[in-house]
Amino acid sequence: MDQNLQVVGTQSQLEMGTVAQNGSPHEFEEQSLFSLELGTQKMQPGHISEYGSAPGGFQPGVSKMWRNVVYKSIKTVIFSNKLNVLIPFGPLAILVHILTGHNGLVFLLSLLGIIPLAERLGYATEQLAVYTGPTIGGLLNATFGNATELIIAIYALRHGMIRVVQLSLLGSILSNMLLVLGCAFFCGGLVFYRKEQVFNKATATVNSGLLLMAVMGLLFPAVLHYTHTEVHYGKSELALSRFSSCIMLGVYAAYLFFQLKTQKDPYIPLSEEGSQNGENDNDDDETPEISKWESVFWLSIMTAWISILSEYLVDAIEGTSHTWNIPISFIGVILLPIVGNAAEHAGAIMFAMKDKLDISLGVAIGSSTQISMFGIPFCVVIGWIMGQPMDLNFKLFETATLFITVIVVAFFLQEGSSNYFKGLMLILCYVIVAASFFVHEDPPPEGKP
Repeated sequence: MDQNLQVVGTQSQLEMGTVAQNGSPHEFEEQSLFSLELGTQKMQPGHISEYGSAPGGFQPGVSKMWRNVVYKSIKTVIFSNKLNVLIPFGPLAILVHILTGHNGLVFLLSLLGIIPLAERLGYATEQLAVYTGPTIGGLLNATFGNATELIIAIYALRHGMIRVVQLSLLGSILSNMLLVLGCAFFCGGLVFYRKEQVFNKATATVNSGLLLMAVMGLLFPAVLHYTHTEVHYGKSELALSRFSSCIMLGVYAAYLFFQLKTQKDPYIPLSEEGSQNGENDNDDDETPEISKWESVFWLSIMTAWISILSEYLVDAIEGTSHTWNIPISFIGVILLPIVGNAAEHAGAIMFAMKDKLDISLGVAIGSSTQISMFGIPFCVVIGWIMGQPMDLNFKLFETATLFITVIVVAFFLQEGSSNYFKGLMLILCYVIVAASFFVHEDPPPEGKP
């Protein structure tokens, strides 16, 4: 029966190719294979007349295939996540800006609209990393893991809002180290309340060292400024910041090489710790849900859409501060990082509840390391190129807050274990930080009353 079907299908296609006078032997071969896959559907008279009217006899099938691919991709990326119900707030923010110009409403709607885009950006990066392997995947995560914060920072830098850039990047570090890590420890501790969850102390120690180095890079320009010991007043501080930023970028590049190449094997068992404890990790194997080029396409779409909304968000910050009577420091340190860290927050909690604290630590502390050793120095260099005097002097209050936070988190990580009480303490530390910035008034620039 199958042989007869193949003969009939091939003969019918040869006859149609003769009528069309534009088919090659390769096309006939592809058509015969295609007809075999579809079975008896191709033998219906309606399909024969349809294929006879199409150039090459294959276009309807191709177009239908492309429609299915596009439909499946949209369904997987857009409709598979409940958080995407917030996506319409993005176009609504642009509409409100055009019609009313109400800064507070535009800021709120843009904030809500960016949250699902930031999560989908992380999703597309993870899908692409499956195809590229661990080395390139690590570089992709380093580049796009904090893309939302960097896009907002670059737009603010272009508008000369240097303090907003500094505060938003600082807030991202504080949010990841206290809120994201605290929620991961707390939720994981509640699920596994009968035991202490453990993680690799070596990785945590390396990240703690990098964070302390970042604090050192921020501390010296501030101390130099407030002790009035600059050789060239107003210039030495900026020159030191740019020099230190280049050093920090070099150290971060060396850290990536160290993590992905030199110390690759010792880090592999961290993700397999659950299987050593008797867990079945077959369900957690990384199988891509979308193709490589679909990942690149959605990565481009999400990045472009975040860029558009970030411009409206940055433009509305100062007006929102006056409308809501909220300090800009609170908006920059607390509200903006919540948007960029939405994906990290959800991911860190999910992995902690699966007893995979090494991954949670990589998400929370790793993201803080990226911002402190890559994001902040990168913005200083970009500001240098733009002609903006972006420096590492984050002022005394902000630098002291970061220093104390890094010390507290380093103490929490030194034992290599966690429980829900440690998570609760980290969350409450973040509440104290948030309250401090709510009552903190950013000092006016020098030379202004």
